[in-house]
Amino acid sequence: MAHNTNYRQLVFTVKDRCRVCYTCVRECPVKAIKIINGQAEVLSERCIGCGNCVRVCRQEAKVYLRLTDEVSELLKSGQRTAACLAPSFPAEFTEIKDYRILVGMVKKLGFELVTEVAFGADMVSVAYKKLYHQQDSKGIINSDCPAIVYYVEHYLPEMVDNLAPLVSPMVASSRFLKKKYGDDLQIVFIGPCVAKKAESDEIDYALTFTELREMFRQHRIKPDEDLACDFDPPFAGKGAIFPVSHGLLQNMDVEADITKGNVIVAEGRINVKDALTEFSQGTLNARHLELLCCEGCIMGPGMSEEGKKYMRRSCISNYVTQKLEDFDQEQWKANMELAKSIDLSTSFVQMDRRTPIPSSNDIAEILKKMGKNDPSDFLDCGACGYDTCVEHAIAIVQGLAETEMCLPYTIEKLHQSIDKVNLSNQELASAREALKQSEKLAHMGQLSAGIAHELNNPLGVITLYSNLLLDEIADDTTKTDLKLIVEQAERCRKIVGGLLNFARKNQVRLTQIHLEKFVSRSIQSIICPENITIKLQVDLDDPYVFFDADQMMQVLTNLEKNAVEAMPEGGEITLSISEKGEDVIIAISDQGIGISPENMEKVFTPFFTTKEVGKGTGLGLPLCYGIVKMHKGKIDVKSNNEPEKGPTGTTFTIRLPRNPA
Repeated sequence: MAHNTNYRQLVFTVKDRCRVCYTCVRECPVKAIKIINGQAEVLSERCIGCGNCVRVCRQEAKVYLRLTDEVSELLKSGQRTAACLAPSFPAEFTEIKDYRILVGMVKKLGFELVTEVAFGADMVSVAYKKLYHQQDSKGIINSDCPAIVYYVEHYLPEMVDNLAPLVSPMVASSRFLKKKYGDDLQIVFIGPCVAKKAESDEIDYALTFTELREMFRQHRIKPDEDLACDFDPPFAGKGAIFPVSHGLLQNMDVEADITKGNVIVAEGRINVKDALTEFSQGTLNARHLELLCCEGCIMGPGMSEEGKKYMRRSCISNYVTQKLEDFDQEQWKANMELAKSIDLSTSFVQMDRRTPIPSSNDIAEILKKMGKNDPSDFLDCGACGYDTCVEHAIAIVQGLAETEMCLPYTIEKLHQSIDKVNLSNQELASAREALKQSEKLAHMGQLSAGIAHELNNPLGVITLYSNLLLDEIADDTTKTDLKLIVEQAERCRKIVGGLLNFARKNQVRLTQIHLEKFVSRSIQSIICPENITIKLQVDLDDPYVFFDADQMMQVLTNLEKNAVEAMPEGGEITLSISEKGEDVIIAISDQGIGISPENMEKVFTPFFTTKEVGKGTGLGLPLCYGIVKMHKGKIDVKSNNEPEKGPTGTTFTIRLPRNPA
């Protein structure tokens, strides 16, 4: 059995580099990526080592297991060690025109032998050809790609029996070398594949070509014609074409006849998954599936990033053509004869790692959270890394994904957040303006309270002695004058009372009030012209509140009278009562001429009025303001006096706690 019994994690996440683009999720054929707090982590228990995530991550946040230090220590130990170069090496080291220079560079690292894995490909090609031509042969999946083997074992375990019971060219080469050079020979595979690092115990270490380049840099080994030497035996034949699509079939002398459909060739995560799915469902009657998880081994994750697929394919073809021109057929046949005695068989086991599919209710609940209430909401855009919205929802239930991965959902949340921020900014601006107004009115209140306190005593004296004189004097002319003094003194006393109310110096006597009946009574208390209608709107679950009835009646009637006076041409006044939490809200709206913007800040200032002389003291709204504040409430005003901006009119909104005690 060629399996590696010492399991290693092959791919890791460098968290500081992850930019959460979900490309790794999209490219992972088995979704072995878990998003945790916006970070993409590789789940080693689900990973098949294909290295797709490493290949596509532009931030280099995904890295694979590096073994250069271990190999360096092995070479220093003095043990006999062979380097087995995968047949895709010409596609990697394109700058080295003579392959013998590369062989010499590898030997300079300390390897005693440098051989071609392509000979192992020659060996397994013979076994595959024999398997293919068996008349009773069932559909066979090639087992030379370890990522494909892991995928079948873990995610399509029912198809394990369809895997070709043959070792890969790497393991075949190892068995041949140990038979030829002794079992004490240490084997280091060097190729384009990450999954090879965990494929078999029969290989001591597996390096990628990029790791080999790293070792060259560490030891300052550069291409030099003086280093040139040939591979050590056995020499490979057509197995050198193994890493490209159809390579195995060409080595088997089998054609993929499209008219027969008996051979299927697929490469890349999408095509491979489609082929295996259709094969498992019985819709494909192929006798052989040649599958490569990468787009050919020449595009493996252990290759340098800058290489182009078809240029690399051309490099392989040129190398094979050159190689076969000077090919020693007799020596190759002798080695192949020796290889006949080597057992190339292996076996595979079912290791099901599939996660149970959640219930439809759980999936529907997640979809609903993401705003996908109807099939028309399923965009299946793939931005989250999953092909469909349902697959994404399943991954969320399984704990592999997060709702924020859905781009449309996240954009919608962002828009909502922006709207909330804009609303908060507006509320903050209003609060700042209200605070500014409150501070101004507070200062005005202190001044008013001081003035009222100083005026109360002399007004009391004037009123007292005016009334005494009025009782004692009989002269009508003098009596008339004294009555005028008493009336004006009383008027001054009311003005002082208004100032005290504005300054919040009065007491509040709370009683339970039925709000709807109270507001209706306030409407009946004012004189309303025939050209004005008053509408009452009520939206209350609990109509009872606590406030000072006399004072609040002053507030409502004052605002209602102002509304009437603001509509000389007639119109409609709307009083609405509603509730929010523990507060009640009373709004009085008119369709009048409105208040100009420059006067909006002055409406609660004592003695400010826009009415004609003699028709107002400018204390009505300040009195309303003071009474509402005494009830721990808030009064706001909105108005428009410019018809081009919309309907004109003013709305006063009073917000009071149900029980200000």
